Amino acid sequence: MMIVYNPAAGQRRAQRLWRVLDIMSAAGLRIELAETEHPGHAVELARRAAEAGVPMVVAAGGDGTIAEVANGLAGSPCRLGIIPLGTATVLAREIGLPFAARGVAAALAFGRTRFLWPGVAETENGSILFVQMLGAGFDAEVVHRLPLKLKRRIGRGAYVAQTLREVTRYPFAPIRMLIDDVETEARSVIVSKGRLYAGAYTLAPDASPEERGFTVALFEKGGPVATLAYGAALPLNLISRMPGVRLVKAQRVEILSDHIPAQADGDSAGAGPLRIADAPSPMQVVVA
Repeated sequence: MMIVYNPAAGQRRAQRLWRVLDIMSAAGLRIELAETEHPGHAVELARRAAEAGVPMVVAAGGDGTIAEVANGLAGSPCRLGIIPLGTATVLAREIGLPFAARGVAAALAFGRTRFLWPGVAETENGSILFVQMLGAGFDAEVVHRLPLKLKRRIGRGAYVAQTLREVTRYPFAPIRMLIDDVETEARSVIVSKGRLYAGAYTLAPDASPEERGFTVALFEKGGPVATLAYGAALPLNLISRMPGVRLVKAQRVEILSDHIPAQADGDSAGAGPLRIADAPSPMQVVVA
């Protein structure tokens, strides 16, 4: 198997990775470690590995790294493995992966898989595959403006700090969209493949990443008061019950408004307009 890792991710993450690798090496597993050199390099490494017939490529990192590796493997029979090292690592939590080194190593060694059906966003600059969710509006603005050094230094707290910075200056302009050809609008929107968002917090209770389609969370109220209320409800797993939050099942979503920031799996995805649909085929992801 090939393990794709970003060497600039920090010493703490490197130590967690080496604990997993030591266990796997002691068990006699053959491992190739490929280090990324620039943004998007994980996509290239994973694609080349899949083309060479490597049976499993493992993303060692957070949701961004996982999404890049998944992009590279899309359409191939190569299995996606995960060593969760990120700030939130939502997909790993979604599919019930262990986080302890011994449990991660055992899951990769055994190689049991389940299907995951990613989404694809078509933008003016090309297509972006996402495995967990795509956000447009305020949460994407936070991602766009979040300093990478702050994220590496304080982890999840960096998102809280950046949210407090942006909440008083983001305009919360209405976002026009089509959901299965029905026009609607909201102040922010999250198109989710799975149940979880921003860690282990429930956003879409009935969603499943194994199924085609999406759950669209429409945030119909904007402004600091509503946004901070949504933020307070999130860790309590109450956000789907909040006034002004509407969950809609969909097969296709189109963001019609221009210049609305977008993020996919926690990384910048440019800006609207964009079209969102299922990937042409599912992929296999290793589970515990």
